[in-house]
Amino acid sequence: MKTLNNQLTLLVILFAFAFGLQSCEQKQKEETKEVEKEVIAKSEKPEYFLLRPEVEKAYGYSHAVKIGNSIKISGAVSMDDEGNPTAIGDIEQQMKNCYSDLKKILKHYGCTFDDVVVENIFTTNMPLMLEKSGYRAEIYKNHFPTGSWIGVKELALPEFMVEIELEVHKPE
Repeated sequence: MKTLNNQLTLLVILFAFAFGLQSCEQKQKEETKEVEKEVIAKSEKPEYFLLRPEVEKAYGYSHAVKIGNSIKISGAVSMDDEGNPTAIGDIEQQMKNCYSDLKKILKHYGCTFDDVVVENIFTTNMPLMLEKSGYRAEIYKNHFPTGSWIGVKELALPEFMVEIELEVHKPE
């Protein structure tokens, strides 16, 4: 009988220990989830970037915003620092100017064109855009992103022939 009592006591102690251990593990998991939520909440705060602050404020937009690992970049057009159109009538040079500005924004965030996951191109002259699109192979050397090419009637100013917007995923 004494052996049976000892075995029962030992069994009860083991159950109590296992229950206590499980309770500690559960509490630790809950604390870990709270910390993860806090980290996620902090990293989700938008970070805005203005390439040409005066121009962007005048038109009412931010050139880029980063939230977590995602970066959205507004459509780049061929303009100088005062907002005047450049390379008027030359779609290929306008594309080059757009990619030059986009590269500056990517660099600000520590990214390259390899990090671009979406590229949308808007153009007022699709046949000419298609003819000159080979230039993109100089930009995207490892792979092309997803995206759309959209023919439009007009862009913000009549001299603009192309506008390029990007979505980027910044690796950790």
